Amino acid sequence: MTLAIRELLATPAPSGPQVDDFLAGRRCPIVEGGTVTFLYRGEAEAVYLQHWIYGLESAQPFARIDGTDLWYLLQEVPVRSRVEYKLEVHEGGVARLIRDPLNPDLAHDPFGANSVCHGADYAEPEWAEPDAEARPGTIEPVIVDSAAFARREEVSVYLPARFRPSREYALLVVHDGLDYLRFSALRTVLDNLIHRGEIAPLVVALTQTRNRLGEYAADERHAEFVAAELVPALERRYPLASGARNRGMMGASFGAVAAFSVAVRHPAAFGRLLLQSGSFAFTDIGPSRRGPLYEPVVDFVNRYREQPIRFAERVFVSCGVYESLIYENRSLVPLLQRTGMEVRFVEAWDGHNWENWRDRLREGLSWLFPGSLWMFYE
Repeated sequence: MTLAIRELLATPAPSGPQVDDFLAGRRCPIVEGGTVTFLYRGEAEAVYLQHWIYGLESAQPFARIDGTDLWYLLQEVPVRSRVEYKLEVHEGGVARLIRDPLNPDLAHDPFGANSVCHGADYAEPEWAEPDAEARPGTIEPVIVDSAAFARREEVSVYLPARFRPSREYALLVVHDGLDYLRFSALRTVLDNLIHRGEIAPLVVALTQTRNRLGEYAADERHAEFVAAELVPALERRYPLASGARNRGMMGASFGAVAAFSVAVRHPAAFGRLLLQSGSFAFTDIGPSRRGPLYEPVVDFVNRYREQPIRFAERVFVSCGVYESLIYENRSLVPLLQRTGMEVRFVEAWDGHNWENWRDRLREGLSWLFPGSLWMFYE
């Protein structure tokens, strides 16, 4: 039991003012080493912690401190962890799923927001915060006529600060690019890392599909669009350096599947891949329980596992240990390495979310596209 909650429990018949004093000035949840005390204050019949840690029972019950309206839950959380969660509050026969009223820290995604618990020694990366000294890049729209999809596709293109038509740039294609901008601070990250010389100045194509779970699920049309339509269109418009080592792709979850599918179907077209928490479901050593939406992915990944090929020079793979997908990502890495590709695999004490993917960007991008700072050491 943590010192913080022991202090209150040792108080005989604590009153409302004593609870007020206990909470005053405290940051909630209360983190003490590897133990976290989650708190909820309010009248309720029951309170549960709803978290996104795979393998741990999702609904963890709180205990009420006798005579008060304060509820608490002790949970072991490894250092450097990030845990997103909500509280399930039962009152009047109704269960409500809410964000933690005592915790101001939130993480946003396309579906809303979750409360966040930062374990001991976790720190949000300073290179993902706006830097007044870093000159911002610009973003402009580009329209690409796609025969593969029989429609016009609008892509947002990031151009680095000090962009000059007289020099050449590497190209990075980002799946779910607008979500990366909104939820993973990608524009700020690019501005900062380019400014600091940690990554090379890049032209970045930010794609956003209209049917994510369909077109990103190893769809051959999407692979044709990216490799045979989007990249040539960008080559005609911007001064891009030639060669696969100057072509990269990245994506998370189904976006990682999409990048993987493009690379496998067009080997050697992209020399750099950044795959984050890829939904690489397969069934060659057991059934998949992912559901019908994953069937095209399962078929594609099974085929690759039967006959893995070299499709790039460097592949950076990351995944959170709190994700159900950690097994699939761990299984993929040795297959990639067996083909002779240079692979780096990073696991984080985090889940399937945009801030986990943000926190890995510096390590991944600086290895795939090193700037002048890292080139000096390599």
